[in-house]
Amino acid sequence: MARVKRGVTTHARHKEVIKLAKGYRGRSSTNYRIAIEKVEKALRYSYRDRKAKAGEFRALWIQRINAGVREHGLTYARFINGLKRAGIELDRKSLAELAATEPSAFKALVDQAQAALKAKA
Repeated sequence: MARVKRGVTTHARHKEVIKLAKGYRGRSSTNYRIAIEKVEKALRYSYRDRKAKAGEFRALWIQRINAGVREHGLTYARFINGLKRAGIELDRKSLAELAATEPSAFKALVDQAQAALKAKA
């Protein structure tokens, strides 16, 4: 039986890891053994932080909505409660966008939320 030489596949695997480590400092970008550790760690961080990014954006949207609502004498929690009672189903991303770019449309939403809160009280 013929002997199998693995040089081509090994070289390709090393090349892929070194390519992913491009831009790292020192031997981390050139030495395979060090590069593989750094690349694996970087991939773990990137996976974790893609998940964390969603929470960070949600917090940003809530801050923007809260700032817009407080100009009209309401708090964020009461505003969201008023929207739910009024039957308005807008996500926080679009509410934050309205608060920042369309103050008149956002004011109309605040008025509807306030009316729904007064109707229940």
